[in-house]
Amino acid sequence: MFNEETRFDEPLRWAMVGGGRGSEIGYAHRSGAQRDGLFRLVAGAFDLDPARCRDFGTNLGLDPARCYADYRALFAAEARRADGIQAVSIATPNSTHYAIARAALETGLHVICEKPVTFRVSEAEELKRLACERNRVFGVMYGYSGFPMLHQAREMIRRGELGEIRIVNLQFAHGFHNTEIERYNPGAKWRMDPQVSGPSFVVGDLGTHTFFLAGMLTGLAVERLCCMRQSFVASRSPLEDNAHVMLQFRGGAVGTLWASAVNAGSTHQQKIRVVGEKASLEWWDEHPNQLRYEVQGQPVQILDRAMNYLYSEVPSIGANRIGAGHAEGFFESWANLYYRFALAMDAADRCDTATLDTLWYPGIDAGIDGVRLVECCVESADNEARWVQF
Repeated sequence: MFNEETRFDEPLRWAMVGGGRGSEIGYAHRSGAQRDGLFRLVAGAFDLDPARCRDFGTNLGLDPARCYADYRALFAAEARRADGIQAVSIATPNSTHYAIARAALETGLHVICEKPVTFRVSEAEELKRLACERNRVFGVMYGYSGFPMLHQAREMIRRGELGEIRIVNLQFAHGFHNTEIERYNPGAKWRMDPQVSGPSFVVGDLGTHTFFLAGMLTGLAVERLCCMRQSFVASRSPLEDNAHVMLQFRGGAVGTLWASAVNAGSTHQQKIRVVGEKASLEWWDEHPNQLRYEVQGQPVQILDRAMNYLYSEVPSIGANRIGAGHAEGFFESWANLYYRFALAMDAADRCDTATLDTLWYPGIDAGIDGVRLVECCVESADNEARWVQF
């Protein structure tokens, strides 16, 4: 079970850039970060409109003087305070991530960033260099990766229960954008604008999530891929609202990735299926407390979260917040990740390399791989789906 007694002398002083009033993702960050008392929200630049930012932050209980007009003012003013912020989460549109993250690292802050962290791999690698130079933690918010059953799957694969991995099938294919909803939905509109979203819509927005899970579970590295993408809602071109990717992993395993926002009738359909020579595992984010385990020649087994037949001794499994039979969900997953980000930040501040070397969390390398996925898919799709090296 989760250890709620983990405490620091003082919570990490934390701020947000973006995630203001009405932001679903902003609420998820605040709920996850403050769940266990390891972070305390003390400042923010929540909105492009300073008055709205101040009003929103005040309603959250912040000092109005620490609700800033923009991220530059936030970082500069907080750096002058003895009780200034130690960490920041970036929950803004994609085009702003690199500049804000770079400024945060240069100010000496730990960073948690939405994905994709940048538009280009070279920019993401520059952020990694800065984080390493300044001994700062850079977490990437792959929010689904905190579900305990994914870590059970990871350990089963590591222990060889599936045998050699042959196939990894990935999908994140919902139907909520099957029509041109961006015409009247500002929250969707920027995602279809290449100046703000970047060179991809669904591969960057959806595909990077399940792609990260593939590497997290299997440890396999992609060698090359090919991609075809479509804009079924024509006004979204050149950005895709549907994409199919074929993956070839080092060592011989193969895979597919389907990312779509036009899978009409689907609620989410984020799934990962790992097929080995002896057995297969399948996880579906709409039923995150269960893991489907299929051994050739045996009945299908549905493994449930927090049961005593699971590998409870695995450190990353020890995030169950309530006993078996009770549903845990999205916010618990985010809280599990923020818990690990906090432990990493505390260890970095204490120069505790032993803890950092053994602590799992989605870091900047995961962010770099996500940006590389987008770059390679765009290159492949724009060249008649030719294979490209990853």
